[in-house]
Amino acid sequence: MERYPDIEIYLQCHDVGTIAGWLSEALDGPAEFRPAGRNRWRCHVAGNGATIPVLLIENATEDFSSLWFDSDATPWPRDVDCARQASQALNCEVRCSLGSWQPGDDPDRFLQISADGEEQVIDWPDSGQ
Repeated sequence: MERYPDIEIYLQCHDVGTIAGWLSEALDGPAEFRPAGRNRWRCHVAGNGATIPVLLIENATEDFSSLWFDSDATPWPRDVDCARQASQALNCEVRCSLGSWQPGDDPDRFLQISADGEEQVIDWPDSGQ
């Protein structure tokens, strides 16, 4: 299975403490977010034998926060793997790209995972959701 160089998911959860708690458990190290500008939080999680830089942007789009892992050393090989675990752990809707983006791919096609685990492909932001 291909491992992506970084991972980005969009969470319909905006509680920094709740997200940090999940990350601390999922990455096996403390996730201590620090302010990094307006609606931005950064941390470096040292766990699983690597230090992973993480950026959280609250309300990055519509009512979703962006969570970006600038590393290929996460426990998840792809965005969708992270999104599935986040949706279940945080009990919220999560969206992510369909795959590793390539030139010519439709940048508005996303996978939407509901809080109950239902998955569907959507056009976003044009989905009206």
